[in-house]
Amino acid sequence: MNVMLIGGGGREHAMGWKLRQSPYLSNLLSVPGNPGLAQLGAVLPNVDPTDVATICDLAVANAIDLVVVGPEAPLAAGLIDALDAAGIRAFGPTKDAARLESSKAFSKDIMTRAGVPTAKSATFTDADEAAAYLAEATPPYVVKADGLAAGKGVLVTEGLLAAQGWARSCIAGHFGPAGETVVIEEFLDGREVSVFMLCDGVKAIGLEPARDYKRLLDGARGPNTGGMGSYSPAMDLPDNLVESTINNVALPVLRVMEDDGILFKGFLYVGLMLTTDGPKVVEFNCRLGDPETQVVLPRLEEDFLTLIDRAVDGELPTEPLAWSDDACVNVVLAAPGYPENPETGYPVRGLDNIGDAIVFHAGTTLTTDGVVTAGGRVLNVVGLGPTVKQAREIAYRATDEIRFTGKQNRTDIATN
Repeated sequence: MNVMLIGGGGREHAMGWKLRQSPYLSNLLSVPGNPGLAQLGAVLPNVDPTDVATICDLAVANAIDLVVVGPEAPLAAGLIDALDAAGIRAFGPTKDAARLESSKAFSKDIMTRAGVPTAKSATFTDADEAAAYLAEATPPYVVKADGLAAGKGVLVTEGLLAAQGWARSCIAGHFGPAGETVVIEEFLDGREVSVFMLCDGVKAIGLEPARDYKRLLDGARGPNTGGMGSYSPAMDLPDNLVESTINNVALPVLRVMEDDGILFKGFLYVGLMLTTDGPKVVEFNCRLGDPETQVVLPRLEEDFLTLIDRAVDGELPTEPLAWSDDACVNVVLAAPGYPENPETGYPVRGLDNIGDAIVFHAGTTLTTDGVVTAGGRVLNVVGLGPTVKQAREIAYRATDEIRFTGKQNRTDIATN
Protein backbone atom coordinates (compact mmCIF):
# COMPACT_ATOMS: atom_id res chain seq x y z
CA MET A 1 0.00 0.00 0.00
CA ASN A 2 1.32 3.44 -0.95
CA VAL A 3 0.65 5.88 1.91
CA MET A 4 0.90 9.68 2.01
CA LEU A 5 1.39 11.17 5.47
CA ILE A 6 0.48 14.83 5.89
CA GLY A 7 2.54 16.83 8.40
CA GLY A 8 6.11 17.40 9.47
CA GLY A 9 6.32 17.49 13.26
CA GLY A 10 7.30 15.08 16.00
CA ARG A 11 3.82 13.56 16.06
CA GLU A 12 3.99 12.82 12.33
CA HIS A 13 7.49 11.34 12.58
CA ALA A 14 6.18 8.97 15.26
CA MET A 15 3.19 8.11 13.06
CA GLY A 16 5.43 7.47 10.07
CA TRP A 17 7.77 5.34 12.21
CA LYS A 18 4.83 3.19 13.30
CA LEU A 19 3.34 2.97 9.79
CA ARG A 20 6.72 1.84 8.44
CA GLN A 21 6.51 -1.25 10.69
CA SER A 22 3.49 -2.56 8.80
CA PRO A 23 4.12 -5.42 6.36
CA TYR A 24 1.40 -3.91 4.17
CA LEU A 25 3.25 -0.61 3.61
CA SER A 26 4.99 -0.39 0.24
CA ASN A 27 5.96 3.28 0.10
CA LEU A 28 5.63 6.21 2.49
CA LEU A 29 5.50 9.77 1.11
CA SER A 30 5.49 12.56 3.71
CA VAL A 31 4.29 16.10 2.97
CA PRO A 32 6.11 18.25 3.96
CA GLY A 33 7.95 15.74 6.16
CA ASN A 34 11.19 16.36 8.04
CA PRO A 35 14.72 14.86 8.13
CA GLY A 36 13.53 12.02 10.35
CA LEU A 37 10.67 11.12 8.03
CA ALA A 38 13.09 11.33 5.11
CA GLN A 39 14.79 8.23 6.53
CA LEU A 40 11.49 6.34 6.21
CA GLY A 41 10.54 7.36 2.67
CA ALA A 42 10.34 10.27 0.26
CA VAL A 43 9.45 13.75 1.52
CA LEU A 44 8.21 16.87 -0.27
CA PRO A 45 9.45 19.65 2.03
CA ASN A 46 8.31 22.59 -0.07
CA VAL A 47 4.62 21.66 -0.29
CA ASP A 48 2.10 23.49 1.89
CA PRO A 49 -0.06 20.79 3.58
CA THR A 50 -3.09 23.11 3.39
CA ASP A 51 -2.73 23.42 -0.41
CA VAL A 52 -5.60 21.04 -1.04
CA ALA A 53 -5.42 21.00 -4.85
CA THR A 54 -1.69 20.28 -4.90
CA ILE A 55 -2.02 17.47 -2.33
CA CYS A 56 -4.75 15.84 -4.43
CA ASP A 57 -2.63 16.11 -7.60
CA LEU A 58 0.36 14.60 -5.80
CA ALA A 59 -1.74 11.73 -4.47
CA VAL A 60 -2.89 10.87 -7.99
CA ALA A 61 0.58 11.28 -9.51
CA ASN A 62 2.14 9.00 -6.87
CA ALA A 63 -0.59 6.32 -7.03
CA ILE A 64 -1.38 6.85 -3.33
CA ASP A 65 -3.74 4.26 -1.84
CA LEU A 66 -4.29 6.01 1.49
CA VAL A 67 -3.70 9.52 2.87
CA VAL A 68 -3.25 9.92 6.65
CA VAL A 69 -3.50 13.45 8.05
CA GLY A 70 -1.56 14.44 11.17
CA PRO A 71 -2.17 18.17 11.94
CA GLU A 72 -5.45 20.09 12.14
CA ALA A 73 -4.94 22.87 9.57
CA PRO A 74 -5.31 20.65 6.44
CA LEU A 75 -8.48 19.15 7.92
CA ALA A 76 -9.99 22.58 8.53
CA ALA A 77 -9.01 23.50 4.97
CA GLY A 78 -11.14 20.65 3.61
CA LEU A 79 -8.40 18.28 2.50
CA ILE A 80 -10.41 15.14 3.26
CA ASP A 81 -13.39 16.46 1.28
CA ALA A 82 -11.18 17.12 -1.75
CA LEU A 83 -9.51 13.72 -1.54
CA ASP A 84 -12.90 12.01 -1.23
CA ALA A 85 -14.12 13.88 -4.32
CA ALA A 86 -11.03 12.72 -6.19
CA GLY A 87 -11.69 9.11 -5.19
CA ILE A 88 -8.64 8.87 -2.93
CA ARG A 89 -9.04 7.02 0.36
CA ALA A 90 -8.11 9.20 3.33
CA PHE A 91 -8.23 9.06 7.12
CA GLY A 92 -9.33 12.18 8.91
CA PRO A 93 -12.55 14.13 9.46
CA THR A 94 -14.16 16.18 6.73
CA LYS A 95 -14.20 19.97 7.04
CA ASP A 96 -17.66 19.79 8.62
CA ALA A 97 -16.65 17.10 11.09
CA ALA A 98 -13.36 18.86 11.91
CA ARG A 99 -15.40 21.74 13.34
CA LEU A 100 -15.22 19.75 16.58
CA GLU A 101 -11.80 21.38 16.81
CA SER A 102 -11.96 24.34 14.44
CA SER A 103 -15.10 25.86 16.03
CA LYS A 104 -15.53 25.90 19.79
CA ALA A 105 -19.13 27.09 19.40
CA PHE A 106 -19.92 24.10 17.17
CA SER A 107 -18.20 21.76 19.62
CA LYS A 108 -20.19 23.15 22.55
CA ASP A 109 -23.45 22.73 20.66
CA ILE A 110 -22.66 19.10 19.84
CA MET A 111 -21.67 18.37 23.45
CA THR A 112 -24.84 19.96 24.81
CA ARG A 113 -27.07 17.95 22.49
CA ALA A 114 -25.10 14.76 23.24
CA GLY A 115 -25.40 15.25 27.00
CA VAL A 116 -21.62 15.36 27.43
CA PRO A 117 -20.39 16.90 30.71
CA THR A 118 -18.56 20.14 29.97
CA ALA A 119 -18.17 23.70 31.24
CA LYS A 120 -21.21 25.99 30.99
CA SER A 121 -20.68 28.52 28.21
CA ALA A 122 -22.13 31.30 26.10
CA THR A 123 -21.22 32.39 22.57
CA PHE A 124 -20.94 35.99 21.32
CA THR A 125 -20.26 37.94 18.15
CA ASP A 126 -20.97 41.33 19.77
CA ALA A 127 -18.24 42.76 22.01
CA ASP A 128 -20.61 44.78 24.20
CA GLU A 129 -22.80 41.75 24.86
CA ALA A 130 -19.71 39.70 25.72
CA ALA A 131 -18.48 42.40 28.11
CA ALA A 132 -21.87 42.59 29.81
CA TYR A 133 -21.98 38.82 30.24
CA LEU A 134 -18.50 38.81 31.77
CA ALA A 135 -19.49 41.55 34.19
CA GLU A 136 -22.11 39.19 35.65
CA ALA A 137 -19.84 36.11 35.61
CA THR A 138 -17.67 34.76 38.40
CA PRO A 139 -13.87 34.77 38.02
CA PRO A 140 -11.61 33.20 36.88
CA TYR A 141 -12.83 34.15 33.41
CA VAL A 142 -12.22 31.86 30.42
CA VAL A 143 -12.49 33.55 27.01
CA LYS A 144 -11.80 31.62 23.82
CA ALA A 145 -11.57 32.61 20.18
CA ASP A 146 -13.98 30.31 18.37
CA GLY A 147 -11.63 29.16 15.62
CA LEU A 148 -8.08 27.92 15.22
CA ALA A 149 -5.61 30.48 16.57
CA ALA A 150 -2.37 28.47 16.70
CA GLY A 151 -2.92 27.64 20.36
CA LYS A 152 -2.98 31.32 21.35
CA GLY A 153 -6.71 32.05 21.31
CA VAL A 154 -7.53 31.33 24.97
CA LEU A 155 -7.28 33.66 27.97
CA VAL A 156 -7.81 32.55 31.56
CA THR A 157 -7.71 35.48 33.96
CA GLU A 158 -8.94 36.76 37.31
CA GLY A 159 -9.21 40.27 35.87
CA LEU A 160 -12.57 41.41 34.52
CA LEU A 161 -11.07 44.23 32.45
CA ALA A 162 -8.51 41.86 30.95
CA ALA A 163 -11.22 39.38 30.02
CA GLN A 164 -13.43 42.06 28.48
CA GLY A 165 -10.48 43.52 26.60
CA TRP A 166 -9.53 40.10 25.26
CA ALA A 167 -13.09 39.48 24.03
CA ARG A 168 -13.14 42.88 22.31
CA SER A 169 -9.74 42.25 20.73
CA CYS A 170 -10.83 38.86 19.38
CA ILE A 171 -14.09 40.15 17.92
CA ALA A 172 -12.29 43.18 16.45
CA GLY A 173 -10.06 40.89 14.40
CA HIS A 174 -6.91 40.16 16.40
CA PHE A 175 -7.08 36.53 15.25
CA GLY A 176 -8.81 37.25 11.96
CA PRO A 177 -11.95 35.22 11.23
CA ALA A 178 -10.97 32.73 13.98
CA GLY A 179 -11.85 35.28 16.66
CA GLU A 180 -14.92 36.97 15.24
CA THR A 181 -16.93 34.69 17.53
CA VAL A 182 -15.90 34.17 21.15
CA VAL A 183 -16.94 31.49 23.62
CA ILE A 184 -16.98 32.40 27.32
CA GLU A 185 -16.85 29.43 29.68
CA GLU A 186 -17.01 28.76 33.38
CA PHE A 187 -13.63 27.92 34.85
CA LEU A 188 -13.04 24.23 35.53
CA ASP A 189 -10.75 23.40 38.44
CA GLY A 190 -8.98 20.07 38.56
CA ARG A 191 -6.33 17.94 36.90
CA GLU A 192 -6.15 17.86 33.12
CA VAL A 193 -5.76 14.64 31.12
CA SER A 194 -6.25 13.66 27.49
CA VAL A 195 -7.77 10.52 26.02
CA PHE A 196 -7.03 9.55 22.40
CA MET A 197 -8.98 7.31 20.11
CA LEU A 198 -9.64 6.28 16.52
CA CYS A 199 -13.16 6.71 15.16
CA ASP A 200 -14.80 5.14 12.10
CA GLY A 201 -17.97 7.24 12.07
CA VAL A 202 -19.91 4.96 14.41
CA LYS A 203 -17.41 3.22 16.68
CA ALA A 204 -14.43 4.47 18.68
CA ILE A 205 -11.48 2.52 20.02
CA GLY A 206 -9.22 3.95 22.69
CA LEU A 207 -5.47 4.36 22.83
CA GLU A 208 -3.45 4.24 26.03
CA PRO A 209 -3.39 7.56 27.90
CA ALA A 210 -0.20 9.53 28.51
CA ARG A 211 0.83 12.31 30.86
CA ASP A 212 2.34 15.43 29.30
CA TYR A 213 4.21 18.44 30.73
CA LYS A 214 3.18 21.85 29.41
CA ARG A 215 5.43 24.23 31.35
CA LEU A 216 8.87 25.07 30.00
CA LEU A 217 10.83 24.63 33.24
CA ASP A 218 11.26 21.98 35.93
CA GLY A 219 8.66 21.93 38.65
CA ALA A 220 5.90 23.14 36.30
CA ARG A 221 7.37 26.64 36.19
CA GLY A 222 7.76 29.07 33.32
CA PRO A 223 5.51 29.72 30.33
CA ASN A 224 3.12 27.23 28.78
CA THR A 225 4.42 25.40 25.73
CA GLY A 226 3.17 22.89 23.22
CA GLY A 227 4.60 20.23 25.52
CA MET A 228 8.07 19.59 26.98
CA GLY A 229 7.73 15.85 27.47
CA SER A 230 5.42 12.95 28.22
CA TYR A 231 5.28 9.39 29.44
CA SER A 232 3.05 6.33 29.24
CA PRO A 233 1.52 4.48 30.93
CA ALA A 234 0.08 7.09 33.27
CA MET A 235 -0.83 5.05 36.34
CA ASP A 236 -2.57 7.60 38.57
CA LEU A 237 -5.72 8.05 36.48
CA PRO A 238 -9.28 7.08 37.41
CA ASP A 239 -10.20 3.46 36.79
CA ASN A 240 -11.66 2.76 33.34
CA LEU A 241 -11.05 6.36 32.22
CA VAL A 242 -10.63 5.44 28.56
CA GLU A 243 -13.68 3.16 28.49
CA SER A 244 -15.89 5.70 30.26
CA THR A 245 -14.71 8.49 27.94
CA ILE A 246 -15.63 6.40 24.92
CA ASN A 247 -19.06 5.49 26.31
CA ASN A 248 -19.99 8.85 27.86
CA VAL A 249 -18.30 11.25 25.45
CA ALA A 250 -17.16 9.84 22.11
CA LEU A 251 -20.10 7.59 21.24
CA PRO A 252 -22.81 10.14 22.14
CA VAL A 253 -20.95 12.77 20.09
CA LEU A 254 -20.61 10.40 17.12
CA ARG A 255 -24.34 9.62 17.28
CA VAL A 256 -25.37 13.28 17.33
CA MET A 257 -23.07 14.06 14.43
CA GLU A 258 -24.36 11.07 12.48
CA ASP A 259 -27.93 12.31 13.09
CA ASP A 260 -26.79 15.62 11.58
CA GLY A 261 -25.48 13.81 8.53
CA ILE A 262 -21.82 14.13 9.55
CA LEU A 263 -19.68 11.00 9.93
CA PHE A 264 -16.61 11.60 12.05
CA LYS A 265 -13.77 9.40 10.86
CA GLY A 266 -10.33 10.17 12.22
CA PHE A 267 -8.30 10.58 15.36
CA LEU A 268 -10.14 12.16 18.26
CA TYR A 269 -8.38 13.81 21.20
CA VAL A 270 -10.64 14.41 24.19
CA GLY A 271 -9.22 16.94 26.62
CA LEU A 272 -10.69 16.28 30.09
CA MET A 273 -10.62 18.12 33.39
CA LEU A 274 -10.89 15.76 36.37
CA THR A 275 -13.10 17.90 38.62
CA THR A 276 -14.67 17.09 41.97
CA ASP A 277 -17.90 16.56 40.01
CA GLY A 278 -16.24 14.03 37.72
CA PRO A 279 -14.52 14.33 34.33
CA LYS A 280 -15.67 17.20 32.11
CA VAL A 281 -14.66 17.87 28.53
CA VAL A 282 -12.48 20.94 28.01
CA GLU A 283 -12.02 20.56 24.25
CA PHE A 284 -11.79 18.21 21.30
CA ASN A 285 -8.93 17.96 18.84
CA CYS A 286 -9.22 16.09 15.56
CA ARG A 287 -5.70 14.72 15.79
CA LEU A 288 -3.36 12.82 18.03
CA GLY A 289 -1.57 14.69 20.79
CA ASP A 290 1.95 16.03 20.56
CA PRO A 291 4.16 15.04 22.45
CA GLU A 292 1.92 12.19 23.69
CA THR A 293 1.84 10.29 20.37
CA GLN A 294 5.58 9.77 20.68
CA VAL A 295 5.12 7.63 23.82
CA VAL A 296 1.81 5.97 22.92
CA LEU A 297 2.63 4.51 19.51
CA PRO A 298 5.86 2.76 20.59
CA ARG A 299 3.76 0.80 23.10
CA LEU A 300 1.07 -0.19 20.56
CA GLU A 301 1.30 -3.89 19.66
CA GLU A 302 -0.99 -3.64 16.66
CA ASP A 303 -0.53 -2.90 12.97
CA PHE A 304 -1.18 0.86 12.92
CA LEU A 305 -1.76 0.91 9.17
CA THR A 306 -4.34 -1.87 9.36
CA LEU A 307 -6.21 -0.07 12.14
CA ILE A 308 -6.39 3.12 10.08
CA ASP A 309 -7.36 1.21 6.96
CA ARG A 310 -10.22 -0.50 8.80
CA ALA A 311 -11.39 2.80 10.27
CA VAL A 312 -11.65 4.33 6.79
CA ASP A 313 -13.95 1.45 5.83
CA GLY A 314 -16.04 1.81 9.01
CA GLU A 315 -14.78 -1.52 10.31
CA LEU A 316 -12.81 -0.76 13.48
CA PRO A 317 -12.47 -3.77 15.79
CA THR A 318 -14.59 -3.83 18.90
CA GLU A 319 -12.07 -5.66 21.11
CA PRO A 320 -9.45 -3.64 23.03
CA LEU A 321 -6.07 -3.09 21.43
CA ALA A 322 -2.92 -4.92 22.56
CA TRP A 323 -0.28 -2.91 24.39
CA SER A 324 3.29 -3.52 25.53
CA ASP A 325 3.91 -3.66 29.26
CA ASP A 326 6.97 -1.48 28.68
CA ALA A 327 6.99 2.16 29.69
CA CYS A 328 7.89 5.00 27.35
CA VAL A 329 9.33 8.43 28.21
CA ASN A 330 9.71 11.40 25.85
CA VAL A 331 12.02 14.36 26.59
CA VAL A 332 11.54 17.36 24.29
CA LEU A 333 14.62 19.34 23.28
CA ALA A 334 13.62 22.93 22.53
CA ALA A 335 15.36 25.84 20.83
CA PRO A 336 16.70 28.86 22.72
CA GLY A 337 13.98 31.49 23.10
CA TYR A 338 11.17 28.92 22.94
CA PRO A 339 8.22 29.34 23.30
CA GLU A 340 8.05 33.11 22.70
CA ASN A 341 10.81 33.69 20.13
CA PRO A 342 12.68 30.52 19.20
CA GLU A 343 16.06 30.94 17.55
CA THR A 344 16.74 28.55 14.68
CA GLY A 345 19.52 27.56 12.30
CA TYR A 346 21.88 25.89 14.79
CA PRO A 347 23.61 22.60 13.83
CA VAL A 348 22.49 19.53 15.78
CA ARG A 349 25.25 17.17 16.93
CA GLY A 350 25.27 13.80 18.63
CA LEU A 351 22.40 12.10 16.82
CA ASP A 352 24.66 9.09 16.19
CA ASN A 353 25.26 8.60 19.93
CA ILE A 354 21.75 7.99 21.24
CA GLY A 355 22.16 4.37 22.31
CA ASP A 356 18.83 2.55 22.66
CA ALA A 357 16.76 5.73 22.45
CA ILE A 358 14.48 6.72 19.58
CA VAL A 359 14.68 10.27 18.25
CA PHE A 360 11.65 11.81 16.55
CA HIS A 361 12.33 15.02 14.63
CA ALA A 362 9.97 17.93 15.29
CA GLY A 363 11.58 21.21 14.22
CA THR A 364 14.60 20.37 12.11
CA THR A 365 15.75 20.76 8.53
CA LEU A 366 18.59 19.26 6.49
CA THR A 367 21.27 21.54 5.04
CA THR A 368 24.75 21.10 3.63
CA ASP A 369 25.92 21.36 7.27
CA GLY A 370 23.70 18.46 8.26
CA VAL A 371 20.63 18.62 10.53
CA VAL A 372 19.93 22.10 11.93
CA THR A 373 17.22 23.50 14.19
CA ALA A 374 14.19 24.88 12.37
CA GLY A 375 11.46 25.25 15.00
CA GLY A 376 10.66 25.77 18.65
CA ARG A 377 10.46 22.13 19.65
CA VAL A 378 13.41 20.54 17.88
CA LEU A 379 13.58 16.86 18.83
CA ASN A 380 11.75 14.24 20.88
CA VAL A 381 14.13 11.87 22.65
CA VAL A 382 12.25 8.71 23.58
CA GLY A 383 13.25 5.87 25.87
CA LEU A 384 11.45 2.53 26.02
CA GLY A 385 12.05 0.17 28.94
CA PRO A 386 10.52 -2.30 31.42
CA THR A 387 9.81 0.48 33.93
CA VAL A 388 9.29 4.23 33.78
CA LYS A 389 12.59 4.66 35.62
CA GLN A 390 14.52 2.61 33.07
CA ALA A 391 12.80 4.27 30.10
CA ARG A 392 13.60 7.64 31.64
CA GLU A 393 17.28 6.75 32.04
CA ILE A 394 17.51 5.73 28.37
CA ALA A 395 15.89 8.97 27.23
CA TYR A 396 18.07 11.21 29.39
CA ARG A 397 21.32 9.44 28.47
CA ALA A 398 20.58 10.21 24.84
CA THR A 399 19.45 13.74 25.70
CA ASP A 400 22.87 14.42 27.22
CA GLU A 401 24.58 13.30 23.99
CA ILE A 402 22.61 15.62 21.69
CA ARG A 403 23.94 19.15 21.42
CA PHE A 404 22.91 22.40 19.78
CA THR A 405 23.32 26.02 20.80
CA GLY A 406 20.91 27.07 23.55
CA LYS A 407 19.31 23.63 23.96
CA GLN A 408 16.47 23.64 26.50
CA ASN A 409 14.94 20.60 28.17
CA ARG A 410 13.28 19.72 31.43
CA THR A 411 15.10 17.32 33.74
CA ASP A 412 12.03 16.12 35.65
CA ILE A 413 9.95 14.38 32.98
CA ALA A 414 8.26 11.24 34.38
CA THR A 415 9.22 11.96 37.97
CA ASN A 416 5.76 13.09 39.10
